[in-house]
Amino acid sequence: MAELDWYLQINLKARHLRLLVTIDTYRNLTQVADVTHVTVPAVSKALSELERGLGLELFTRTTQGLRPTPYGECLVRHARTMLTNLHAARDELKALSSGTEGKINIGVLPASTYVLLPRALAVLKQRSPGTNVQVTEASSALLLPELWQGRLDLVVGRLPPPSALSSFKEKELLEEPVKLFTGLHHPLARKTRVDWSDLRDYPWILPPLGSILRDPLERALEAHEVPLSNNYIETLSTHLARAYLQVSDAIAVLAGGAANDLVHPLHKLPLALPKMLRPAGVLWNGNRRLTPGARLMVTCLEEAAQQLQAEFEAQRAP
Repeated sequence: MAELDWYLQINLKARHLRLLVTIDTYRNLTQVADVTHVTVPAVSKALSELERGLGLELFTRTTQGLRPTPYGECLVRHARTMLTNLHAARDELKALSSGTEGKINIGVLPASTYVLLPRALAVLKQRSPGTNVQVTEASSALLLPELWQGRLDLVVGRLPPPSALSSFKEKELLEEPVKLFTGLHHPLARKTRVDWSDLRDYPWILPPLGSILRDPLERALEAHEVPLSNNYIETLSTHLARAYLQVSDAIAVLAGGAANDLVHPLHKLPLALPKMLRPAGVLWNGNRRLTPGARLMVTCLEEAAQQLQAEFEAQRAP
């Protein structure tokens, strides 16, 4: 074990980390050689030297290629994290030397791409034009592991239940009530009075099974004895939901801000849903210190949320 400690602390280099990650990605020495621009014998020699230095077999050679051993899986996992940290350090050092806040990697849940994040990005660019942002839109099931691994700095969107957060920290930003919407041409949009029973004959746009809104929506409809028909589509895309409402008789559940579009307005059904979701907010990994750019982005999100909340309250005022 003393030899292992010495090798990890003294002799393990960034090139070893890159080699491990590349081998794990391709599992084939020829492909690894191609992408690293060296020969196959050189790759094989480098891996053998690394294994000999650690005193551990990291990959098993099979007829199908290389397969990581438990030691290899462990070291590759940490190698990916260390390379992510090195890249983050590089970006932050470059940003400091150029007088900017660097680059921010943000994950966003689909509904938040429509209102909150665009407003916050506009505030950010007013404050720091040289701060650049890469935005990845996906579900929380895909974004939270990326946040945990350090490949994302922040995740913006509807906050998940506290039990799902573990080591993440959060900041609540915006209360957006969830409402039922149709297109302006919908038969229900022309009625002066709408009852829950009126919803039974129409198709739906539903959040997918397992999403944070699906179960609360089904419980609310069940409480009002509105069965879901087999005529529905499932999507997390607010853009698709809005567009589909314009060309169909479907009903969708959307956050109020996402439905507020003067160019392509929707009709809000006068039916009160219970509070089904937590506020929109921002998440980050509590085990990692936020970069200056990420801290600035959180401040911009807070400012944008305050602006939007004031606008929502003004719209609700008589």
